[in-house]
Amino acid sequence: SAAKPPLPLLAELMETPLIIQGINSPLGGVDSAGKSTEIQVIVMYIGQVSKDILKWPRPLSPPVVKLEMRTNAEYGMPSTHAMAATAISFSFFIATMNLYKLGLAAAFVFSTLVCLSRLYTGMHTVLDVIGGALISAVLLMVLYPAWDTIDHLLLTSPFCPLFSIVVPLVLCYNYPKLDYYSPTRGDTTTILGAAAGASVGFWLNNQYAASTYKSVQPGLPLITSTVVFVLARFFVGILVVLLTRWLMKSVVLGVLGYRYKFPIRDLEARRRLEVEVPYKFVTYSSVGFTATVIVPVLHKLLGLM
Repeated sequence: SAAKPPLPLLAELMETPLIIQGINSPLGGVDSAGKSTEIQVIVMYIGQVSKDILKWPRPLSPPVVKLEMRTNAEYGMPSTHAMAATAISFSFFIATMNLYKLGLAAAFVFSTLVCLSRLYTGMHTVLDVIGGALISAVLLMVLYPAWDTIDHLLLTSPFCPLFSIVVPLVLCYNYPKLDYYSPTRGDTTTILGAAAGASVGFWLNNQYAASTYKSVQPGLPLITSTVVFVLARFFVGILVVLLTRWLMKSVVLGVLGYRYKFPIRDLEARRRLEVEVPYKFVTYSSVGFTATVIVPVLHKLLGLM
């Protein structure tokens, strides 16, 4: 149902920072992960808003057999899965192009498989998927020349924390209004909230903890030690992120429920603007901050840096 927590979106957004921090310490995790996250958020916000402005319906069923129903209430054009897959894979490729020779092929295969999956599940037309991939590709080309400048400002400007929180909040509260409830506003708030927390985390790391990111020199045989190291970092990160999400969701919903006089399990109340935006923004900004600050500190304490 549309009320289920948007964990797939969270996974999409936080995937690149966790991969870069977990697999590739020599990259300089703050810089590369920050760039990838910035691109993904801009692409996803434009995609989500475009859906509710264009209002193109999803494929009719029948004749299409739909295998996924959570996002059925959303409009179809453009496919934000196609946009996210293109942005994630190719921004990751750009960030790691000097290290992985097969990066371009991997990015193309990954994004193509995601696009085909949206056709297979009956959630999008071919035009939706092509449109999403092309929009994402154009945005990547437009943003790439300014990528370093934007990243530098977000990492060094003293106004970054304020900007990273206020601007996304304003965008969430002024999201296009629909005649019926759609999960797009909630999912967009999730994306922007996680990005806000991550941006503040990257800024804080750059100001005070840049030395946290160091190259790894495992003592065991290279392949074995690298696999164990990557898995350990990844699962520690995921566990802490999920615990943060559970804790903050419980606390924020409890406070909002007390303020607006509704039971925590009341799904209709949680869809109201004054509840949905602060609940999801605070929860997922905490997740973004945890993934970029708390997790690396924990890695260091556990000897996983």
